[in-house]
Amino acid sequence: MGHVRETKAGYLYFDFFHNGHRCKEYTELKNTPENLKLMSAAMEKIQSEIRLGTFEYSKYFPESKNAGKIAEQEEHKGVLFPDYARKWYKLNKIEWKPSVRRDFSSTMEGHLIPYFKEDIVSDIKKTRLKEFRTALSELQGRKGSLTNKRINNIMAVFRLILNEAAEEFDFSSPFANLKPLSIKKPAMMPFSLKEVLLFLTAVPEAFYNYYVVRFFTGMRTAEIDGLKWEYADFINRKIMVRETWQSKQWVEPKTASSVRDIDMSKRVEDALLSQKRVTGDRKIVFCGKNGNPLDYNNISKRIWYPTLKKARLAPRSAYQTRHTAATLWLASGENPEWVAKQLGHANTEMLFKIYSKYIPNLTRQDGSAFEKFVDDKSVLIQEEIDAEKGTSNNRDDIEKEGRR
Repeated sequence: MGHVRETKAGYLYFDFFHNGHRCKEYTELKNTPENLKLMSAAMEKIQSEIRLGTFEYSKYFPESKNAGKIAEQEEHKGVLFPDYARKWYKLNKIEWKPSVRRDFSSTMEGHLIPYFKEDIVSDIKKTRLKEFRTALSELQGRKGSLTNKRINNIMAVFRLILNEAAEEFDFSSPFANLKPLSIKKPAMMPFSLKEVLLFLTAVPEAFYNYYVVRFFTGMRTAEIDGLKWEYADFINRKIMVRETWQSKQWVEPKTASSVRDIDMSKRVEDALLSQKRVTGDRKIVFCGKNGNPLDYNNISKRIWYPTLKKARLAPRSAYQTRHTAATLWLASGENPEWVAKQLGHANTEMLFKIYSKYIPNLTRQDGSAFEKFVDDKSVLIQEEIDAEKGTSNNRDDIEKEGRR
């Protein structure tokens, strides 16, 4: 409902809603009965045209700043989702790593655009999002239905697109208060030192050095598969993480803290020196016969899982080698800050959050460390008390003997 209102200075202005936006258009007309009647008639006509869908803002208010804005919004209101999504990708891709570009493009062209090919971007509502999410859950691929994690990743790209569209076209994003699907956290199954040695005894000789480095450095798959000889510093005994091999391309490490120098233990140094005799004339430390980085999906099938079975160890992902390095370091009493730096964590917060329950008496606050402290100290103090008591008793005996 539109109104004719009066400013504090006594001038009349129009106050009405159009396409969900409140519009105020001021005049130089004083609030007199004649002017009020004139403007009220104009307001009724505007309201009538808005209801009929024939209202043209610039016709009534050609000098208004709102006219251009309203016209632009009217133009954008008809933009189809595929057109906007591809424009969004083109304008933002310069900010992303190659792997992110590929993932975003695949998500858009494989899922979002086919489903929303006829949707106007500003007309997509929350109900439509939920329908799409349900459709994703019913898809069947070679490995079965999509996981909640994969669906959330697809929706995350969708959220970025619609949130930017909402900001640009001035409408409410349908993603507001839409929570991601719940994800079951993968079980953490670090190896004990005995299990590590059992695995290394069973693994094929050609991959012994590779897994020694994985188990005792905590390097991620992309980091160790992308390790070049130029980043193995034997003089300072450091492994420098500077590049990673991910999805068949070289990319920068995962985060700023992932760019780090890992200290070589003697065991790791020996494994790398042994490997240098095998691939030292090539660029990549652990590579195939053609000199290219390993295809870890293939290595998992041919080496990792068969070795677990041969060693009679419970099946688990190769990422557990990273968890193993962390838990072994902490259990041995290494400084948590040093461990965090080796793993590429920005601080120790994540370290304690993930690994505390695996580290008795170091990170777990279960009272056992205090109990051991009290027990050990009590023994020593009691011995001192007993010794002093014995001395006192001897002194009393001497005094009694003297009195006799």
